[in-house]
Amino acid sequence: MKRPVKKAATDRNFVVALSRGLDVLRAFQPNDGLLGNQEIAARTKLPKPTISRLTYTLTKLGYLTPVPRFEKYQLAPSAMALGYAALANLGVRHLSEPYREEVMRATGGAVAIGGRDRHSMIYFGQSRNGLALGVQLDVGSRVPIATTAMGRAYIWSLQPDDRAALLRELRDHYGSRWAKMRDGIERSGETVAKHGFAMSTGDWQDDVAAVGVALKLNDGTGPYAFNCGAPAFRFTEDRLLNDIGPRLVAMVRNIELALGGIAPQSKKEDGKKSRVGGKVARLAEGI
Repeated sequence: MKRPVKKAATDRNFVVALSRGLDVLRAFQPNDGLLGNQEIAARTKLPKPTISRLTYTLTKLGYLTPVPRFEKYQLAPSAMALGYAALANLGVRHLSEPYREEVMRATGGAVAIGGRDRHSMIYFGQSRNGLALGVQLDVGSRVPIATTAMGRAYIWSLQPDDRAALLRELRDHYGSRWAKMRDGIERSGETVAKHGFAMSTGDWQDDVAAVGVALKLNDGTGPYAFNCGAPAFRFTEDRLLNDIGPRLVAMVRNIELALGGIAPQSKKEDGKKSRVGGKVARLAEGI
């Protein structure tokens, strides 16, 4: 787990101990069950003695429950309450549900909404049937920003400076694998500029195809992103471009209107958007 880009040494307001404690809680992933100090240390890249002190403290505070028989820990109700409180305050999750269900029924794909968590997008709303995806994802699941339609839609919804900073983070995180990922992000930028949605066909999982659309609100939250995905044999590239993508764009624009967000763009604005598509590759050049 990478440390935040802004180092504590250059930020006097940054509380290192708090950051490390949250990293311990973040180390627990869906379906993990129990984790020991050694496993937590490996995931957080923190020394094991530090982890021992942090897990002791988090246990005393009620955020971790020790399981002495296995010398491991699990998240306690107090930690889970934080997540449920956050979900309850995400009005977009509840409001978007009927829209997601409608697109799911119309396309046969899984439809989800997520927000950024470092180098991943984390699902906080999901509509699916049993046939939608070979990879079963639930609320709390994470998918990579760089290779998924949801993540790429999020990237291209950011302001240029924020996008450049995120791309640098991803470059440093992925190292030698970055060049191929960057190419996919640039291609998605062209698709966003031309059609309003990002695509990922086999970039994340070989047999999964999806489109993604960003949700922009003017209340200071987000941006968030939606995706609609299915096995690649069902969502061909032609169907993604001409059916699934436009449906998802229309869905997200309707949600924005319902939330008092950004109104759908006029044809004039759409034309202007498509003309800037050729600049996309240059925006990411050298990142």
